[in-house]
Amino acid sequence: MTSESPAKFAIGRVHLNPSPINPNWILDGNPVSCNKVLSSSADGTASTVIWDCTAGRFNWFYGIDETLYVIEGSVVIKDVTGVARRLGVGDMVYFPAGSHAEWSVEDYVRKVAFCRASLPRPLVFAKRGYRLLKRVLGRGGDKDVVSAMFSAD
Repeated sequence: MTSESPAKFAIGRVHLNPSPINPNWILDGNPVSCNKVLSSSADGTASTVIWDCTAGRFNWFYGIDETLYVIEGSVVIKDVTGVARRLGVGDMVYFPAGSHAEWSVEDYVRKVAFCRASLPRPLVFAKRGYRLLKRVLGRGGDKDVVSAMFSAD
């Protein structure tokens, strides 16, 4: 019996699909972007995406948390305060959900993006409660669950 490894590599050889930038966000040029989702978490809150883009200047609005790592080319990113920074191969930056930046791609840029959507607050509390209850119940069974939940670890 053979089994295939769940790990996949060769980011440089991934075929990307067209992923046009919102036309209302484009400030200059005709940037062409493509992407491909490389992985997604079972709960749908996290994904890894490879993305590239040709020359152009545009705004980008982040609806989810994104950490990106530049693997080819470069880009100048201007934040809301007007501070511009050049990112090149090996540089990494984090954009929290709700932020935006102006991107200026002079020639070409390729990045790997680690994206995470936040869960609604009530669901976060429910998840924490579930984990705590699971941990408490897994300790021995005869402990008083309520007192164990409020005791210090």
